[in-house]
Amino acid sequence: MQPELKQSGIIMIFIHKQLNADARENVSGAAQEAVQEQSTATTIAPVAEPVEAVTTAHDDFDWSIDKRNVSLYTADEKAKYDKVYENTFVQIEDGEILQGDIVGLTKTDAVINIGFKSDGLISLNEFRDTPGLKIGDKVEVMVVEKEDRDGNLHLSRKSARIFRAWERIVEVHKTGEVVTGTVTSKTKGGLIVDVFGMETFLPGSQIDVKPVTDYDQFVGKTMEFKVVKINETIKNAVVSHKALIESDIEAQRAEIMSKLEKGQVLEGTVKNITDFGAFMDLGGLDGLLYITDISWGRISHPSEVVKMDQKLQVVVLDFDDDKKRISLGLKQLTPHPWDVLPADLAEGAVVKGKVVNIEDYGAFLEIQPGVEGLVHVSEITWANTPINAKEFFKLGDEYEAKVVTLDKEARKMSLSIKQMTEDPWSTIETKFAEGSKHKGLVKNITPYGVFVELEAGIGGMIHISDLSWLKRFNHPGEYVKVGDHIDTIILGIDKENRKLQLGHKQLEEDPWNALEETFGVGTVHEGTIIRKDDKGALVQLSYGLEGFAPNRHLIKEDGKSVGADETAQFVVIEFDRNEKRIVLSHSRIWEQAQAEEKESVKKEAKAEAEKTKKAVKNIQSKVEKATLGDLGALADIRAKLEGDEKDGDSK
Repeated sequence: MQPELKQSGIIMIFIHKQLNADARENVSGAAQEAVQEQSTATTIAPVAEPVEAVTTAHDDFDWSIDKRNVSLYTADEKAKYDKVYENTFVQIEDGEILQGDIVGLTKTDAVINIGFKSDGLISLNEFRDTPGLKIGDKVEVMVVEKEDRDGNLHLSRKSARIFRAWERIVEVHKTGEVVTGTVTSKTKGGLIVDVFGMETFLPGSQIDVKPVTDYDQFVGKTMEFKVVKINETIKNAVVSHKALIESDIEAQRAEIMSKLEKGQVLEGTVKNITDFGAFMDLGGLDGLLYITDISWGRISHPSEVVKMDQKLQVVVLDFDDDKKRISLGLKQLTPHPWDVLPADLAEGAVVKGKVVNIEDYGAFLEIQPGVEGLVHVSEITWANTPINAKEFFKLGDEYEAKVVTLDKEARKMSLSIKQMTEDPWSTIETKFAEGSKHKGLVKNITPYGVFVELEAGIGGMIHISDLSWLKRFNHPGEYVKVGDHIDTIILGIDKENRKLQLGHKQLEEDPWNALEETFGVGTVHEGTIIRKDDKGALVQLSYGLEGFAPNRHLIKEDGKSVGADETAQFVVIEFDRNEKRIVLSHSRIWEQAQAEEKESVKKEAKAEAEKTKKAVKNIQSKVEKATLGDLGALADIRAKLEGDEKDGDSK
């Protein structure tokens, strides 16, 4: 049977039963009254007389009709009764969203009628956002439970609002629609935002395009957001205010980029300063003002000219639509300083400038912003000694200089500091004649000599061999240091090349003339090894003199070699006064002693042999006639003598 027919049948049976019951009650009442009247009549008058029948309300009811017969209801009646039943019967499910009416208010709750068999209660805390709540208002609620453990209907307005809010949040996330929310509180890493009555998370990095550290300033504010991320599983959403700003900026960028032209002048605000330039906000689009385009003059840092939040007029130098990069210029708004040079600035003019750059070959002086001249190292001093520009100049120092060359078209200028004074080499022989003695300042040291400045612009070199008569140096730094003062003598003047040949040892007599007798070949002296290398050792002798002993001449009698810092006896085996060289030997001393000892033994043996020969000759001269026995004795003596001679020769 179809549900509609079954339901209609139930309704008709219910109505039929109700009507039968009412009829029975009426009939029963009328019958009782009739019986009572009949009983009364019988008592009063035992003999009954014919009585007229009384008509009752249900006398016309046909009791012969079976109670299961419902075919008497017309279609209109059936439809009417179905409607009455349906209006009193409501089917609901847990989690369902329904529209309800407020039918009552208590101190703590609102009574909600949703057409169910019973009303539900919702705490007034869920209506804090609805002031002026009254009976008759309609609210949307969620069925949490049709029947809780106490059989009550459990409804929630908050759950319904969250459900509807989540539906809207999912929808705006798909469409990208901008929503309005209120920041309710601060949390770790960001803010909590109420959107459509549901809490969402706003990360700190999504508040603004600029870094934000103070989150408290946003609590309580109503702002616009975009839903950038949702999690269906846990019903969680992430919103962003930064995305709106970026989209606005992007729109502004596109508009500005479409109107950009090279040479266009724009107004911008300095938003960031770095070592290489300044970033400017052009009204939603950033441009870079590179350090070399800030000023015609040299600057070490952009902050010397521009400041944060400063508004400036800048010119568009170049831009890239794809990369959205804009190069800006500030100095280009003014004429190039070389194009407006003063008329009195010409070759031979004296100018004053500040050192703005130093290179190995010289220094650049800034005469005026954007106009620089080079002072070459050759134009620093009249002296012909090498000068290190990085040691002579310091950034920021000011100098007066003479303009040597000026090329306005090439924008180049060469300057000279030394030409600010008279050339001292023009009269060099007057003050610095050959043989004259002077005290100078050590300015530089090289492996081959020492450069000494006698006065500004005048100097010369002392060769390493002219430092000392007696000592040999591997490097001049062993004898003198930069900044020391040293006595010199002029050995020669090269006016054409601006060079002085200086000497130091020549201030004293050559001691080698007097040392030749003392340190002649074969003389023995005590010496100390002060340095050894692969070839030999340097030996310190008396009078500050030094000699050299080859390695093979350092061998001692026991086979070992004389070590560093060890003192021993040395014999001079070579003395060269012209070359200032003394060659020594320790081995020769003990080798010579051994040779002398051998020679002495040999001489003694020879003397003994001569003595024996003389004795034999004396005996032979005295014997007139030798016997055979005498001849034998003589033979023995001869053999002995010959043996002694052989032994002496072998020694």
